[in-house]
Amino acid sequence: MQFYNGLSRTKEEFVSLRPGTVGMYTCGPTVYNYAHIGNFRAYTFEDILRRALELDGWKVKQVMNLTDVDDKTIRGSRESGKPLKEYTAPYIQAFFEDLKTLNVQPAAVYPAATDHIPEMQALIQRLFENGLAYVSQDGSVYFSVGKFPSYGKLAHLDRENLRVGSRVANDEYDKESYGDFALWKAWEECDGDVVWDSPWGKGRPGWHIECSAMSMKYLGESFDIHTGGIDNLFPHHENEIAQAEGATGKQFVRYWLHCAHLRVNGEKMSKSLGNFFTLRDLLQKGYTGREIRYVLINAHYRQPLNFTFDALAAARTSLARVDECVDALTSLAGTEKADDTLPEWAQTAQDAFLSAIRDDLNIPEAFAALFELVRGSNTAIKDGALQPSGAAAVLALFDRLDHVLGVVRFGRAQQEEEIPAEITALVEARAKARAEKNWAESDRLRDEIAARGYCVRDSKEGQKVKKA
Repeated sequence: MQFYNGLSRTKEEFVSLRPGTVGMYTCGPTVYNYAHIGNFRAYTFEDILRRALELDGWKVKQVMNLTDVDDKTIRGSRESGKPLKEYTAPYIQAFFEDLKTLNVQPAAVYPAATDHIPEMQALIQRLFENGLAYVSQDGSVYFSVGKFPSYGKLAHLDRENLRVGSRVANDEYDKESYGDFALWKAWEECDGDVVWDSPWGKGRPGWHIECSAMSMKYLGESFDIHTGGIDNLFPHHENEIAQAEGATGKQFVRYWLHCAHLRVNGEKMSKSLGNFFTLRDLLQKGYTGREIRYVLINAHYRQPLNFTFDALAAARTSLARVDECVDALTSLAGTEKADDTLPEWAQTAQDAFLSAIRDDLNIPEAFAALFELVRGSNTAIKDGALQPSGAAAVLALFDRLDHVLGVVRFGRAQQEEEIPAEITALVEARAKARAEKNWAESDRLRDEIAARGYCVRDSKEGQKVKKA
């Protein structure tokens, strides 16, 4: 399996530190609001990465942080008049609900920053001992970038030609003004009751120290993969490296994977343009988590993704095509045990799929292989060239590929459960008409069912109905 490593800017074969196991850290949400679809582009990419590693035989331990203390959460807490924990709790709950809606597999650990202040302080103390941290006049603690010669190796900064700020107090800042960054922020009145004691005085952690401390606690001082959106590469990930390696003297992370930005209708997502969407906004418009996931993952992670409503409509059509194929295979397979070997056309599709995901997660090519499997299945069924045991084997292959994609089976049972009583009544009436060979009435009822947003298909087991 090969990945494009942001550290070397080359595609490299993946080799883990510990045989058979992968330690993976993924930057999670800052829980000051509901996550938007740009955030979920990153989270679904990370889900695909983990699933692909698992399909290839790796045991993955994934850690995803929850940033519940930083400039944004403190500001939101103050404006709402609620304590920090009370303010962030609904957004944390909503985040987990959204992950489930998108069929994102849960991480092994979701450490919250406010629960790991001692680990952050211990890491800062190690930086003091190594001469890389100092206390400013206001009592804040800063990392001395000038004393860490390899600073900028991830972002490939030209340090001589960039404007250097003496200190950067904000959690986030532009690449053009890098400088010493805050490890611990001295308490200010605007922080309210968000404050902890420390050897350097009352205050709270800077944003960057959180991920360094929590990732090392759960994955060790060196681990395999760190991921996030490309916007996190600098300054956040660069600062994580400086803090971790400045304290331990060891390589922090071996492979850095970043996904590109999401755009909506070709433009940067923003509220002023009216193209800013949370997952909940799209669900209210009638789209499903399955359809949204399909669009979010169906582009190479290193390429910008243009999110459109036309793409969601196309996803609905594509998924219906997959469903029809799976339903036909299920009807043919019945209760037969799967063959030990696949038909040649199915084996070819499987090989193409595995080759695609092993080549830096080329998901568009993986989807192409999936639809070759659909096409081959439909042709074999139509030509009578597939036996029930062969159909069962192909169904098992669909499930194997779906371990990575998470869209074939996901959401279908729920969709069937949600069929309203009036549609069920029409379907039953159509069954009666067909039994009486009243084909005109059968067609009329089929059209009425379609007009209400459902489609009905006849099979050996009877009528199958689902949302159109």
